[in-house]
Amino acid sequence: TRGLQILVNLDHRGAVGADPLVGDGSGCLIQMPDALLRDWAARHGLTLPDPGRYAVAMCFLPWEERARAIAIEHVEAFIQAEGQTLMGWRDVPTDTTGLGAKVIETMPWISQAIVACSPEIADQDAFERKILTIRKQALNSVAALAEYHGMPELRHLYMPSFSTRTLVYKGLLLAPQVGSFYEDLRNPLTVSALALVHQRFSTNTFPSWRLAHPYRFICHNGEINTVRGNVNWMAARRQAMTSELLGPDLAKMVPLIGPGQSDTACIDNALELLVIGGGYSLAHSMMMLIPEAWAGNPLMDPQRRAFYEYHAALMEPWDGPAAIAFTDGRQIGATLDRNGLRPARYIVTDDDHVIMASEAGVLPVPEEKITRKWRLQPGKMLLIDFEEGRIVDDDEIKRKLAAEHPYAAWLEATQFNLSDLPDLAEEHRDEFARATVPTLPNDPTTHLEQQQAFGYTQEDIQFFLEPMARDGDDPVGSMGTDTPIAALSNHPKLLYNYFKQNFAQVTNPPIDPIREQLVMSLVSMIGPRPNLLGHEAGTHYRLEVSQPILTNGDLKKIHAIEKLVSAFRTDTLDTTWAAVEGADGMAPALERLCYEATLAVEAGHNILILSDRATSAERVPIPALLATSAVHHHLIRQGLRTLTGIVVETGEAREVHHFCALAGYGAEAINPYLAFATLEQLRVQNDLPLSAEQVQKNYIKAVGKGILKVISKMGISTYQSYCGAQIFDAVGLASDFVEKYFTGTATTIEGVGLREIAQEAVARHKNAYGDNPLYADMLDLGGDYAFRLRGEDHAWTPQSVAKLQHAVRGNSPADYRAFAATINEQSERHLTIRGLMSFKFASAPVPLDQV
Repeated sequence: TRGLQILVNLDHRGAVGADPLVGDGSGCLIQMPDALLRDWAARHGLTLPDPGRYAVAMCFLPWEERARAIAIEHVEAFIQAEGQTLMGWRDVPTDTTGLGAKVIETMPWISQAIVACSPEIADQDAFERKILTIRKQALNSVAALAEYHGMPELRHLYMPSFSTRTLVYKGLLLAPQVGSFYEDLRNPLTVSALALVHQRFSTNTFPSWRLAHPYRFICHNGEINTVRGNVNWMAARRQAMTSELLGPDLAKMVPLIGPGQSDTACIDNALELLVIGGGYSLAHSMMMLIPEAWAGNPLMDPQRRAFYEYHAALMEPWDGPAAIAFTDGRQIGATLDRNGLRPARYIVTDDDHVIMASEAGVLPVPEEKITRKWRLQPGKMLLIDFEEGRIVDDDEIKRKLAAEHPYAAWLEATQFNLSDLPDLAEEHRDEFARATVPTLPNDPTTHLEQQQAFGYTQEDIQFFLEPMARDGDDPVGSMGTDTPIAALSNHPKLLYNYFKQNFAQVTNPPIDPIREQLVMSLVSMIGPRPNLLGHEAGTHYRLEVSQPILTNGDLKKIHAIEKLVSAFRTDTLDTTWAAVEGADGMAPALERLCYEATLAVEAGHNILILSDRATSAERVPIPALLATSAVHHHLIRQGLRTLTGIVVETGEAREVHHFCALAGYGAEAINPYLAFATLEQLRVQNDLPLSAEQVQKNYIKAVGKGILKVISKMGISTYQSYCGAQIFDAVGLASDFVEKYFTGTATTIEGVGLREIAQEAVARHKNAYGDNPLYADMLDLGGDYAFRLRGEDHAWTPQSVAKLQHAVRGNSPADYRAFAATINEQSERHLTIRGLMSFKFASAPVPLDQV
């Protein structure tokens, strides 16, 4: 009752549509109401097993009778196949009084399947694993079931909960309607020591019955901004994942995180896998999913820091503004993201009630009854243990978990920081030189050809590289651009330009990466990822870098890492193809690259270096972003991605956006060798008062600042969360091309495909190594940031600006018409997407009074 009262009092925090009777959804999670269910069983001549030996599946079923019968048969088949006994179906009593017509229209048939545990199952935890297997199989096959029967309504089959300990009552309801709609919640036989309630304000998905909170373990206020990457990595881990607890049942649960879910549903799936399938405690699992900011916190206890650092290789953070309340029925708790970007306040009363909510004062409690009041702080946790009957504070939880294993000793034995590894011994340097393409001399002619092959322009040097080398800062420019999108440009554009970075929106605050430096981290782990559900303590080797931009010296260490750390083996894959094959050569080159990557991983190479150093008059480089993403997704599909790390050695990347795109599609570290060579050339030519080492250091610092600025706009704090997160939309790329090489990326308009990208790469190569006199001794002008003859097209040209000025200063209609004509003619020059469209006039105009 008190939980439902909190829900009513928080009514103002939820969303309501244009129809005031349609909200975004509300719900309540309680402990198993054993007395209520025994009363139902007695009235139906059934005897329930002891608590913990039966489970209840709360089911949303199709309303149509035949579809419902098929859905019920579908669920029962999996219960029987897994050797459990269905005791019966209990239709949940509901009252639709006060519900909006739209809500009733979409309302499912709500029923509970009561399942008894088979005698072979030893304990309650083993039974929880079995019912998780049943639920995963039943729900993962719903789409195929609907297609097989030709009944789309079968897709409505959903299980809000299936547990021996908890039960979820939720729906597309307003906060006050949860108690009135579900009669069980008003029944005096329903008793629970906890109530987890939530009213939804939907931001990223459309409201529906199934997307209301709570989920099976959690409810959540906020956004998980890295969810796309987290889900990708969970899928990538699947083939390498084994669980002693789940055994062969793990294979039946694929996909571990189903498609088309909200961010909260995804993290709920991950949490239940860790708790039920991995045997981690609830608090341990939450610390893995949403860790505190440990990398930049010098005040953190070393033992706790070692705990977080050890688990960083197991799971990348699920990052974003989030206050998450969680329970498994035995414990209930809450945690806050590392930035503390969501409110969570709690009080403890003298009669042992703990009330925590998104704001204070959700229940009227006399001041004299309150023994403690406080708020959850960034990265902190509150936990109530019902079995021990006490509140466990953040420090005790984390101190106990950090002391459970010798994490610091394991790290000492298995973790290697690249900067701590010695430089190559002299005897290995020759061997390294023979194994790779020789480093190019500091020859301006050679650099010019390479720069042109990788699409460098004079603007890259003037506006990016030189200021970054000199000042150690990411250059700042004005907002907006009046140049055409890459797909409409007449110039061969780099593939990065077809991708636009997503940014934080709706209720999602971006982070200030300078002021909040403590929570930001560029730490990256290179190499294989351990089995998430295994507890192979201290046996997993990892290579750590403090930031992802590698100097040439760093890359040499990685090339020869077998000599330094025997646990690692690298293989260098060539990402170029023969120029004589022309644009047709890129597709087979990508096939060859992916095939070689598979062979390398199967041969035990746990770091792959994708290198375009072989670029020359005879070899054309595959765009680094395409090569990286193609290998990343190919290895995910092969189930091999978590067995290896990907390092990119490229002459193409030089701007912050380039590094962000490479990171977003799976690069754990990047060596921009041509950018470094160009910087050294600039240092000598322009007589910069800096050493070669200082120039490189400034550039790396500037890129690091830029990456932090970009990821913080999306509300992400760590490079590890951003790596592989694909937080981009493709603009002007063909959907079949994106689906194959950038799987999971949104592309809302069609555009160029593999052939056109190959043609652009070949065009850049011809400019570099051909006989065009324009490029004989100078780079292309560029013209992206300022108008240049023979440069990129601009909407605002000197002529159009001059005509506008003449029209305004001379009050000249003729000059204005001339200005308007130049602007209106832009559609013929294909400068904008809207310029590709024209008005379609109706044959008979609509009368104005009907508009």
